Amino acid sequence: MRVAIAGAGAVGRSIATELIEGRHQVMLIERESEQFEPHTVEQADWVLGDACEVSTLEESGIELCDVVIAATGDDKVNLVVSLLAKTEFAVRRVVARVNNPANEWLFTDAWGVDVAVSTPRMLAAMVEEAVSVGDLVRLMTFRQGQANLVELTLPAETPLAGKPVREIALPRDAALVTILRGERVIVPQPDDPLEPGDELLFVANAEVEPEIRTALGY
Repeated sequence: MRVAIAGAGAVGRSIATELIEGRHQVMLIERESEQFEPHTVEQADWVLGDACEVSTLEESGIELCDVVIAATGDDKVNLVVSLLAKTEFAVRRVVARVNNPANEWLFTDAWGVDVAVSTPRMLAAMVEEAVSVGDLVRLMTFRQGQANLVELTLPAETPLAGKPVREIALPRDAALVTILRGERVIVPQPDDPLEPGDELLFVANAEVEPEIRTALGY
């Protein structure tokens, strides 16, 4: 993929490095001259300019990008970049960084955002996941809240121990996608037995999360 990242601060550069290691083409757009440091990510294309300006985006050829990531430390900038990328240049996928959780409600398709990533929310979810056993933890939200990635760790006394996956009566809008067991990542098959300590990952509509708890006996 060709990916454009608005904001070449620590976050933008880290994302760029990861994507380059994954063999993607990356372009970094930075408006502050003191943060314009091409030597820090030499494999990326660098553009000095304001990503909130249509002229900058035109000159950078952003319409050729498969993904735009608005990764600055300013939520207002990230929203403007997202809106321009989606409405003016028809970029297929727009990902935006949410710095202030209070602004998260703004990061929807109305502003051109396909995926909003809130670091504070993700960190909180990771803490919950680390300490919660026997309850659903929401790890990530997709498509402006239409679907969530949720996790539940089976406790030692789970009534599901030894039962096959096919006996979990999940609601219609939920799917068990992965079982984490120790160091193993298991793609669940209908006859796979469940074990205490299994971490179950589901993709589900938020409205059916209570039904998932019920199906798992909680």
